[in-house]
Amino acid sequence: MISKEHLVALQTITYKETRRFLRIWVQTLLPSIITTTLYFLIFGTLIGSRIGQMKGYDYMDFIVPGLILMAVISNAYSNVVSSFYGSKFQHNIEEMIVAPMPGWVILTGYISGGVLRGLIVGVLVTIVSLFFTDLNIAHPVMMIVVFLLTGVLFSCAGFINAVYAKSFDDISIVPTFVLTPLIYLGGVFYSIDMLPVFWQNVSLLNPVLYMIDVFRYSILGESDIPLRYGFLVIGFFILSLLVISLRLLNKGVGIRD
Repeated sequence: MISKEHLVALQTITYKETRRFLRIWVQTLLPSIITTTLYFLIFGTLIGSRIGQMKGYDYMDFIVPGLILMAVISNAYSNVVSSFYGSKFQHNIEEMIVAPMPGWVILTGYISGGVLRGLIVGVLVTIVSLFFTDLNIAHPVMMIVVFLLTGVLFSCAGFINAVYAKSFDDISIVPTFVLTPLIYLGGVFYSIDMLPVFWQNVSLLNPVLYMIDVFRYSILGESDIPLRYGFLVIGFFILSLLVISLRLLNKGVGIRD
């Protein structure tokens, strides 16, 4: 049972994180909307008209789930990595560490901020997609669940990146050289059934593929991979990253060094 003091601390951190990205919405929310709109125009409208259908769906309809989840991933990740590293850089994270609140409260507060930003951007991108396609959501509850789980997972990943980052350049290395390739090779713009058998097997090592596939099922009702595998992978990575994040925070790695 969470105590009243811990609940107040959690609400305060979450409020601070939410206010931070809402205050600079031109930098945090607007870019994803513009970028995704360009994807819709270029890949969906121009290129999609030449590709035709994929898995029995218009190409625009097929890529919409991946583009929405891509926005959620990048925003949840970048919100936590930039915010926590900023707290380290300004040396105000020490005040939280010495305060009488456990590490899980601090971690949950930062993750909540990342999830909320990812959720808001995801909803905005979903609204934008309605101008380009008739979006009929097959499983709304599953869609929301995947929204939240993906936000938690990549918020944790952003936290770990921020813990080890020693400069502002370090917080851009992982998104550029790890996150972006995983997303683009995760089946956003194509079905893995199009790949040769060898590359299909290689693609199965990409965890982002399972998230996008489950999310595509929640919208279109179509998936390349059995749903149970998708949720198992998501659950495994969330649990692993949560344990690692909390351990790093409790040990003060990157903070007390």
